[in-house]
Amino acid sequence: MKDVAAAIQNISSAGKTGITGYCWGGTVAWKAACTVDGLACAVPYYGGGIPGLIALKPKCPVLFHWGEKDQSIPLDKARQFAEAHKDQTHYFYPAGHGFNCDQRGSYDVASAKLARSRTLEFLSRFVG
Repeated sequence: MKDVAAAIQNISSAGKTGITGYCWGGTVAWKAACTVDGLACAVPYYGGGIPGLIALKPKCPVLFHWGEKDQSIPLDKARQFAEAHKDQTHYFYPAGHGFNCDQRGSYDVASAKLARSRTLEFLSRFVG
């Protein structure tokens, strides 16, 4: 989190800051949204550690992307997390873990495209 805080401070003169992360980076994005000052929003993609951080409360709007067939994050845990944080935005895709990475067998073109458009709209709304 010190690295995230330092990055935010380093680019603060450019305007609002958002964070996006994938897999472990998704967990970093969630934890940063809850513990680091200066974020306008966060977008975690299928962060495996997120369900274990269910008690955290975000300081900014968060958009979550979950895979319904994710072998790393049981669907019931993702849905339980979404229910606990229903004031945030959650999308579930008919895809597995890493569905956004075109270098993996789990890449899902349709899910990745939809998640990207939702992410860009969310970032546009909160970062500008």
